[in-house]
Amino acid sequence: MMKIIGAIFIIVATTWTGFEASRHLSERPRQLRLLKSALQSLEAEIMYGHTPLHEAARRLSTQLAKPISWFFESFAKKLTESDTTVKDAWESSLKEIWKLTAFKQSEYEIMKQFGETLGRHDRLSQQKHILLTLSHLEREEMEARDRQSKYEKMVKSLGFLSGLLLIILLL
Repeated sequence: MMKIIGAIFIIVATTWTGFEASRHLSERPRQLRLLKSALQSLEAEIMYGHTPLHEAARRLSTQLAKPISWFFESFAKKLTESDTTVKDAWESSLKEIWKLTAFKQSEYEIMKQFGETLGRHDRLSQQKHILLTLSHLEREEMEARDRQSKYEKMVKSLGFLSGLLLIILLL
């Protein structure tokens, strides 16, 4: 009886681990789409609304889903409450929420590079930097979707099958 209960616990744990790993694979493209829409909204705020950067970031934080909204909320707070540069506020906000996202190092580099140009140029140049960042994020999203379609189902199955293998080895 104890062996059966132990076997059930092993199957549940390894299956759950496989599903968590696959969730991470499906979360990355979703968060990349959110980030792209956030940058498009930021572009609209800058180009057409002539909104100050801290106000645009605050508005975006209320419109977006987590964890991207946390990033813009933190960015807006840093711009208004502390005496810091836009670049430093962007980077520190990025570092704060990075662990909470499903992003890879390549997305971090893209966003960090974008933060270095943010607020330094006129509106037209800023729009070009946003479009460049969007094209990089589009490429990353395509790669993430490709990776998701290749590995999501396999990771789920691998979790379950590794549990079965473990049970067989222990019995």
